[in-house]
Amino acid sequence: MAVKLRLKRMGAKKSPFYRIVAADSRFPRDGRFIEQLGTYDPRQNPAKVTLKHDEIMKWLSNGAQPSDTVRNILSKEGIIKEFAEAKKAK
Repeated sequence: MAVKLRLKRMGAKKSPFYRIVAADSRFPRDGRFIEQLGTYDPRQNPAKVTLKHDEIMKWLSNGAQPSDTVRNILSKEGIIKEFAEAKKAK
């Protein structure tokens, strides 16, 4: 089972709101997921991001691959850098 960290679109038409979830790569974008890890609201200025830091680190260490957009979000929050440093320290 290939797990991905990706966005699940929520919200009304022309009013997007996203949840950051861990999901099997075979599931549809807005379909079933394993665990919710945070939210992303691009309509706020600046965009509002909430994350479950410990859960994201756990999924990354277990081999989950973030999508391009989620990788950018995690990079801006400093989680990707922290994960790389933790991996290097081992």
